[in-house]
Amino acid sequence: MPTALSNPTYRRLFTAQVVALTGTGLATVALGLLAYDIAGNDAAAVLGTALAIKMIAYVGVAPVAGAIAARLPRKRLLVTLDAVRAAIAVMLPWVDQVWQVYLLIFLLQASSAAFTPTFQATIPDVLTDERDYTSALSLSRMAYDLENLLSPLVAAAALALVGYDFLFVGTAIGFAASGFLVVSALLPTTRARPSSRGLRATTLGLRIYLATPRLRGYFAAHLAVAAAGSMVLVNTVVYVRDVLGRDDTAVAFALAANGLGSLVAALTVPRLLERFPDRTVMLRGATVLAVALFLGVPSTALLDAERWLVLLTLWAAVGAGTSLILTPGGRLLRLSAHPADLPAVFAADFSLSHACWLLCYPFAGWLATQAGMATALGVLGALTVTATAAATRLWTAHDPESLEHDHDLDADHEHLHDATHAHGRWRHAHPYRIDDLHTRWPA
Repeated sequence: MPTALSNPTYRRLFTAQVVALTGTGLATVALGLLAYDIAGNDAAAVLGTALAIKMIAYVGVAPVAGAIAARLPRKRLLVTLDAVRAAIAVMLPWVDQVWQVYLLIFLLQASSAAFTPTFQATIPDVLTDERDYTSALSLSRMAYDLENLLSPLVAAAALALVGYDFLFVGTAIGFAASGFLVVSALLPTTRARPSSRGLRATTLGLRIYLATPRLRGYFAAHLAVAAAGSMVLVNTVVYVRDVLGRDDTAVAFALAANGLGSLVAALTVPRLLERFPDRTVMLRGATVLAVALFLGVPSTALLDAERWLVLLTLWAAVGAGTSLILTPGGRLLRLSAHPADLPAVFAADFSLSHACWLLCYPFAGWLATQAGMATALGVLGALTVTATAAATRLWTAHDPESLEHDHDLDADHEHLHDATHAHGRWRHAHPYRIDDLHTRWPA
């Protein structure tokens, strides 16, 4: 059993995550059917707009939510957000206008934009041991992959017995169960930052994120993930149906191959991180993404049967590269912020990563439509290489936690208890994190 699951509090939180993700997966299927029911042939446009609204909510709401989360009891906030999400899910079967779909999707995703970073920031407080936390990150990645694989199957089985409206009921039950499990968990308390107010609090996570070299590198790696992932999520259906001439089942298999590759890689990450630094594992993952996309370019000229097997292999490689990048990410965020600042930093990561997807989703679709699949693979591969190169440059190999640095503070300041005075400045070393006393990274 993974070491993290031996912690009873984490077991409840992980179970809450799994049931909430299952509910979200059911809602994804039901939303497509609802859009078709309301809009008919315009359902694709409605869904596309709904996904854009989702990303806008993620990018815009997360930093504000992170500032709020830093000042409120986390358990109360998480339970409230689960209750809000359950209430919205119950409302969805009753809508009969497109604007109502858009409004409820925005409210649902805004709640998720507040819930997810707060939930992620809680796990490091529960699992203080590095090995346990790494195990939890692997389990979290696996939960997302299993949701992508299993939720459509669960939805299909349910639709054989009931209408799609009942899938939204399942979604509400999932969120309610998540809230109940969070209530039953004994969460540690984290003291809020007294100075975290107004605009400064809202931008706190972004300021920490963008001032920390390893996190700037992680942001570039997020762009690599979005470039490769958008190729998979946006263009698989067109490539499989129109180019390869296969059916809907083949589309599901192609997407499942991507999820399976991600799942297998997530299982290996804890062992890899015992042997290699986070930076090495994550940059190798970005390299895998770029190689997979570039290999896809010549594969478009193969015979149909060969192209199908190559597609499954390459999509699995994209999934694996994605997990190698995203699974260790929580370790970087925990290393780079004080405990009280973690909600804001997780919210900044949530917002910035989804900004990458907001850029890449339409770009991938436009390229494939206007220039063809081979061109889309090549251009997105080039974007992945550029992002990987940026990550390598921004996040240098020499990245110690403790850094020597100077201060211009009064001699009696409590922060200088171990500092030495030289050349008119105070100098000392400690684990370095951006905060009110350390506003920029040492040269």
